[in-house]
Amino acid sequence: MIKNAAARIKGQIHRTPVMTCSTLNSISKKDLYFKCENLQKTGSFKVRGALNTLKTILEEGKKPELIVTHSSGNHGQAVAWASNSLNLGCTVVVPEGTPRVKCQAIQGYNAELVFCTPTPTGRKETAERISKERNGVLVHPYDNYNVIAGQATIGLELLEEVPDLDYIIVPISGGGMTSGIALAAHYINPQCQVIAVEPEGKNLQTCLDAKERLWKNPPEFLNTIAEGIKTQQLGQLTFPILCDLIKQVVTVTDKEMADGCKVIAERMKLVVEAASGAAIAAAFSQECDFMNGKKVGIILCGGNLDMDALPWQIV
Repeated sequence: MIKNAAARIKGQIHRTPVMTCSTLNSISKKDLYFKCENLQKTGSFKVRGALNTLKTILEEGKKPELIVTHSSGNHGQAVAWASNSLNLGCTVVVPEGTPRVKCQAIQGYNAELVFCTPTPTGRKETAERISKERNGVLVHPYDNYNVIAGQATIGLELLEEVPDLDYIIVPISGGGMTSGIALAAHYINPQCQVIAVEPEGKNLQTCLDAKERLWKNPPEFLNTIAEGIKTQQLGQLTFPILCDLIKQVVTVTDKEMADGCKVIAERMKLVVEAASGAAIAAAFSQECDFMNGKKVGIILCGGNLDMDALPWQIV
């Protein structure tokens, strides 16, 4: 499925660069390889899973009247862009308070934007209602195997360029990107360990160790500046994959994420959002000192920032 996804989306998205920085290598005491999905179409990795899923739907002979999704912003932009590229109607449900830059981008791709109460349940139920009322096809942000396979192409490309990576550090929300990259690493280089990075309050390590969904219901959004990784619970499809493939989770604070965004802007001239800053922060943290001297991939998952509210200015 991963190889098919790579072939399906090839030529329609960017093969994003893998960049290095000797200064950041010196600071972190690691050989860092930054996979720059902030330079991807729509400004984040999400376009991979969105395009793979929609093209798969069309290959199966379906011609939906409407594509519906719910998102904290980046997935919504990706589905809107992919729908527009394939001449499909699209409605995107986002929580109230979603950054203006992401809302404007969704509408810029000719999608209808619908706001909902700022909770995971509100987002999910609103999208399901619209899909049912308007005979739409619902594309979940992460709990969809075609979405996971699309996100896995990040790992495929990264390991093609740096096949002997020891670790890959991945920011985690619902788990679509992390499970996809973990699967790619498992198949291509089983010695390469994928490390998940979470905001405070997610408590993923405890759930993975127990192999149980210990989160309280109803689902919640975390209180974090990184709206791209504010979903507390993993998906029903992604959680079992990560229980099998992820052994370590690193927790970072909002301040550490903001500092990560700032240092990569200063040293590499790259604009990244706070979720990407989480991966950078993890590479510099004491929790990852065991990686010193090793080759480490860093997933810069997105760059959709409100330029009037830069992370290091609001923390």
